[in-house]
Amino acid sequence: MVMTVHTLDPLSDPRWPRLVSRHPLASAFHSTGWLNALHLAYGYEPVVFTTSPPEEELRNGLVVCRVKSWLTGKRLVSLPFSDHCEPIVEGGDDLKLLLAGLVRAAEVWKCKYLEIRPQPSTSGIPGGMDKGDSYYFHKLDLRPSLEDLFQGFHKDCVQRKIRRAERENLTYQCGKSEDILRAFYQMMILTRRRHRLPPPPLAWYRTLVGCMGDAVNIHLASKDGRPVASILTLHHRSTLFYKYGCSDKDFSKLGGMHFLFWKAIQDAKRRGIVEFDLGRSDLNNPGLVDFKDRWGAVRSDLVYWRYAKSGSKSATARGSNHIARRIFEHLPDGPLVTLGNFLYRHLG
Repeated sequence: MVMTVHTLDPLSDPRWPRLVSRHPLASAFHSTGWLNALHLAYGYEPVVFTTSPPEEELRNGLVVCRVKSWLTGKRLVSLPFSDHCEPIVEGGDDLKLLLAGLVRAAEVWKCKYLEIRPQPSTSGIPGGMDKGDSYYFHKLDLRPSLEDLFQGFHKDCVQRKIRRAERENLTYQCGKSEDILRAFYQMMILTRRRHRLPPPPLAWYRTLVGCMGDAVNIHLASKDGRPVASILTLHHRSTLFYKYGCSDKDFSKLGGMHFLFWKAIQDAKRRGIVEFDLGRSDLNNPGLVDFKDRWGAVRSDLVYWRYAKSGSKSATARGSNHIARRIFEHLPDGPLVTLGNFLYRHLG
């Protein structure tokens, strides 16, 4: 039996949110809220490839965004600014069909490349795709009791810092008001500068809050009224997702980030959430990898897969990135934010 690959608009077709709401492979990154935020903030066009015909309920789907940039070229990505995005399929045959449809679309649309970002659970990617960027991925099981979870944290690097934060009487807020959002963003500027990167646009976070609704929260820790650390989390069904984190380095000894993670875990337990997705970490960022390891999270390899006619990044490109980061480190806040507003649309 020959099956046809169909496409649909996940922002207007009601079958997509129904599939996402019921399928165990779906995550916050598949949600219409996340896709709509990518569309409104950056102009990306989400498209779902499926073997289900228009008159039937969806039984599978592989969602991508069409990224069109005069600076970085046209490409299909599943999904921009998303740590991972599992193909929602029931078996390898469906995946082969959908990937073949993606390859044909990438060639018809004259894309520079297509990239998919499956979770580590996906076994083998067919269709002539090559390994792209690699990361570490961490996930924490929240089913044990809070007491058992706390005992599983690293005694010196996590437990002690949580207790320090409590002794310091750090205050905790959780929400998405404009005041909380702006406090988060000011620390995001500080943090991205430390990493020698421009911050994503404030409009991205504002759009994300508007589109995700109750599925997004900003957690804020303050000392005597001054913000010291903040994280942004998403949730979908029984999983909490850590997406962004930032802090004021002058107050790092207070344990603000550890305090916020512990608060987020406690809140997740109250809501019946059973899994904490800590997201990806660059292989060359041992500090972040160690931070996630010390919570007792399980680490695995996260590999992105690409189909492209041309080769991978050249050494010259990597050298240019290094030079750019040196420049970002010394830019004043205003130009750094302006640069981020310009660049991120082209980076998805």
